[in-house]
Amino acid sequence: MHNLAYKAYGQVQQRTGSDKGIEHALFVQITEALEDIARSESPTPAAKADAIYRNQQLWTLLAADLMSPANALPDDLKVRLLQLSKFVQKSSMQILSGEGDIADLIEINKPIIAGLAGSAKPELQGEAA
Repeated sequence: MHNLAYKAYGQVQQRTGSDKGIEHALFVQITEALEDIARSESPTPAAKADAIYRNQQLWTLLAADLMSPANALPDDLKVRLLQLSKFVQKSSMQILSGEGDIADLIEINKPIIAGLAGSAKPELQGEAA
């Protein structure tokens, strides 16, 4: 299970240099997959589950990194990101059971992508979800 995430991480790592660049590339890649599903009139259940699962894996890895004592982000930001991770996990299960909207996951990832790219809008910086 985690092997897939590390495989994807390794492929992206070869194309980028920094940890921030790797995170950015993964968020872009996975969010694009979610957007493809959202745009599709009738995505296959397997494709939908795969995109959601990959997003869950990314957020799980992010949460593990946030809990590491070596993570230098400010504690308040760590807490907000961990809350987002928990929301992503819950929303993902709802979407897979037919009760949620994949657009919610996309909306969560977009500001993260912008922040990692260094282009976050000022009103998004410091907001809690």
